[in-house]
Amino acid sequence: MKVVVVGGTGLIGRKLVKLLTANGHEAVPVSKSTGVDVITGEGLADALRGAGAVVDVTNAPSWGDDEVLAFFTTSARNQAEAEKAAGVRHHLAVTIVNADTMPGSGYMRAKVAQERVIAESGIPYTIVRATQFYEFLSMIAGASTVDGEVRVTSAAFQPVAGDDVAALLAELVEQPPRNGLVDLGGPEVQPMSTFIKRFLDATDDPRKVVPDPAAGYFGAEVDDSSLTTRDGARIGGTTFPDWLGK
Repeated sequence: MKVVVVGGTGLIGRKLVKLLTANGHEAVPVSKSTGVDVITGEGLADALRGAGAVVDVTNAPSWGDDEVLAFFTTSARNQAEAEKAAGVRHHLAVTIVNADTMPGSGYMRAKVAQERVIAESGIPYTIVRATQFYEFLSMIAGASTVDGEVRVTSAAFQPVAGDDVAALLAELVEQPPRNGLVDLGGPEVQPMSTFIKRFLDATDDPRKVVPDPAAGYFGAEVDDSSLTTRDGARIGGTTFPDWLGK
């Protein structure tokens, strides 16, 4: 089956293309660098011609509230229009676990809006809501650093490996559309501050981690249920020590 991976040159996209190809699919990575622009629609119709499934793993180039909302909703609408014309039978996308419970974050609001566009598009779909990736820990630490100290929430945190996100997407491509959500989280739950300290220690980063219950997460207030999965979620197999050791 031809599977178009939108955002296929990024972190999850590259991993997914490799898995799909190994599974015998014609995996086609598309992005602006390949001549496909999901905002203007340039190149999208040609890229989707003959595709049985489309997997959207794009990320917004700017995280300002208005910009990120415009990116995800415009991108989702343009993909849906092109998919209808091409006869695509399954649209898959990655969003964020519990995004609908964190309205204080413009990014989370944008991901919920993206989900709504997908659900209302008429294209059979599956949405994978993943927890934050191990690969984002450096970015989280950087964004939380003030005067050399990393101030992050002590709320429960359940990050997952990018490899496990790609593996689940590769599995779901071959299954009927769920027309709903599949949650995915990592195998460990600890305070975010603990995960960040483990990451900094493992990378010989001298910054001090300061647990701060009021720190929030990119503008959103969080508690122990915000950044963790609920009952029935899929759990990735890659432990944090395994990921650090790669």
